[in-house]
Amino acid sequence: MSQASGTYHHGDLRAACLRAARELLEEDGAAGLSLRAVARRAGVSAAAPYRHFADRDALVSAVAAQGYRELAGHLAAAHPSPTTPDELAAVAVAYVRFALDRPALFRVMFAEPCDPDNEERVGATTAISEYVHGIVRGAFPGADPDVLSTTVWALVHGLAFLHLDGKLDASTPEGVADRVRAAVRALFTAAVEGGGHVKG
Repeated sequence: MSQASGTYHHGDLRAACLRAARELLEEDGAAGLSLRAVARRAGVSAAAPYRHFADRDALVSAVAAQGYRELAGHLAAAHPSPTTPDELAAVAVAYVRFALDRPALFRVMFAEPCDPDNEERVGATTAISEYVHGIVRGAFPGADPDVLSTTVWALVHGLAFLHLDGKLDASTPEGVADRVRAAVRALFTAAVEGGGHVKG
């Protein structure tokens, strides 16, 4: 079906708008993301995106939800249920690699205003959070899963943004992976030395 015709079936328009939003993000970052720009890119009227997105925050939330689902897939592909330092390190590397491969999307997911009540986004972020909780329960039995899942996520997320923002050298994938693996191993070592029980 021609984009220029503007005769989308229900759902096609939404998908076309999200595709256009992702393209704009890759080209110009979040600054170039607006419903008007999305309409132009999708070849539809300026009013058309409003059929699915009440405002820019709703659009950003939908794009972010896509990103969270893709991130969850990358993490699960690295290891579905890591319990050892090496397995957790592989997941951490996948997280940071996702951020470096899709910097504009990653920033939209975590640094852009969005609709906090957007069900799609809430569902996607909940899935990531539950995955992290599962990692902690498997890797650190006996630890407080809420506290330690926040610690693990903060460590890996911080590493992602430090690399993205040029505070840590991201010039080679190997260097990034080595640094992330070392940080994760340090966390495990600290947990053991602190009297925690870690699977290994």
